[in-house]
Amino acid sequence: MDYRKTAQKICDNIGGRKNIISAAHCATRLRLVIGDNAKCSKEAIEAIDGVKGVFFVPGQLQIIFGTGTVNKVYDEFIQIAGISAASTEEVRQAAGTKMSFWRRTGNTLGDVFIPIIPAMVASGLLVGILEGLCEVYPAMEQSGTYTILHLFSNAAFVFLPILIAISAAKVFGGNLYLGAVIGMIMIHPDLMNAWSVVGAESIPKLNAWFGLYQIELVGYQGHVIPVVIAVWFMSMLEKKLHKIVPEMIDLFVTPLVTVLVTGYLTLTIFGPVFSWVENGVLEGAQWLITLPFGIGAALCGAVYAPTVVAGVHHMYSALEAGLISNSGFNTWMPIATAANVGQGAAALALALKTKNSKVKALALPASLSAFLGITEPAIFGVNIRYIKPFVAGMIGGACGALIAGWTGIGATAYGITGLFGYLITTDDTLQYTLVIGVAFVVSFVTSWMLYQDEKAPGEKAAPRKQ
Repeated sequence: MDYRKTAQKICDNIGGRKNIISAAHCATRLRLVIGDNAKCSKEAIEAIDGVKGVFFVPGQLQIIFGTGTVNKVYDEFIQIAGISAASTEEVRQAAGTKMSFWRRTGNTLGDVFIPIIPAMVASGLLVGILEGLCEVYPAMEQSGTYTILHLFSNAAFVFLPILIAISAAKVFGGNLYLGAVIGMIMIHPDLMNAWSVVGAESIPKLNAWFGLYQIELVGYQGHVIPVVIAVWFMSMLEKKLHKIVPEMIDLFVTPLVTVLVTGYLTLTIFGPVFSWVENGVLEGAQWLITLPFGIGAALCGAVYAPTVVAGVHHMYSALEAGLISNSGFNTWMPIATAANVGQGAAALALALKTKNSKVKALALPASLSAFLGITEPAIFGVNIRYIKPFVAGMIGGACGALIAGWTGIGATAYGITGLFGYLITTDDTLQYTLVIGVAFVVSFVTSWMLYQDEKAPGEKAAPRKQ
């Protein structure tokens, strides 16, 4: 493969050097922000040697090459385009200017919650491991080792508002440590623990805004959206103060005013209002998922893949974090698994049935990736190009999610789906297997029945035997 020739063809088919705003790459994909999408020939790019898939996400053109190859193509591309190398964060920011409000909101929530995933996964896996060990050896629950490990397992959930606050401060450009302080204020020990409210005889209250109304002195354990809103305001206020406060006293005045104003507004306005909003959203999600006969869960499983295509699926991280913080149970994860496995199985059926070697080489690894929870290669590189496999994946995802709704299973963490999901569904292994099995079989069979080799955009049809 001639990497320079490939890079040159890409440049030529996206409108040339003048149409390029920025470029970066991740482990497998070249990520481009271009000025005018109309000047981009997606079909021609798909036909370039080495390209395994092309798709648009909000504000970005992403070209799949695979690990190792993408680095070499990128190095040649930035030389040909005459641009400097950009980080994926810089590309994301450039792309953000071309997104709608709702897409920017979804991506922002993803940017806040995705970095927290390792902490949530670690805690969730520890919960699963402890539960499994106690099933095998019940006496362990009385041991000192269990006490220590249990402390580890819920640490991320107990202090989740602080983790969210730090991540949000980074996303919104605020001081990370001031963000942490806001998170600490929201779960301060002087506030009544939110998880203790249900069994409490009375809830302490005090007057706010000079007696205008009363607020409950309750912490925000189990809440996520109020933290994000509070830190967003904190970051905007801090940046504004940095501009207007004289440099001589900026170090003292800005942190003081930022914490004082944000803290008071958080406990008196942001917290009460947005915790009410968040509770409504979570109750609505739970209501939908638990509709009789699994109808709501099936609907969610069907529309999950289209939301990935629309680029708004990052908002699910906030939903999952809220579900876990609120109830300790993530009922969304099995639905996401059903949708992901469905798209993977549909791509696998295509890979096994097609006679086109290039499509087969792309679809097979893409399907395996989907079974592990990474669906973009399967969706954008294969299924959405041929439509019918994509629809088959939606049907299978709906059927698998239907089983999830019937059985009411959930996970102890978020951030992982597919086969790795067994690690955080240890109490529902049989049901989880059923969800995966139904999604796989229905999607595979439907895709096999619907798909026929045909000329896809930008490629030659497979030759027929005489």
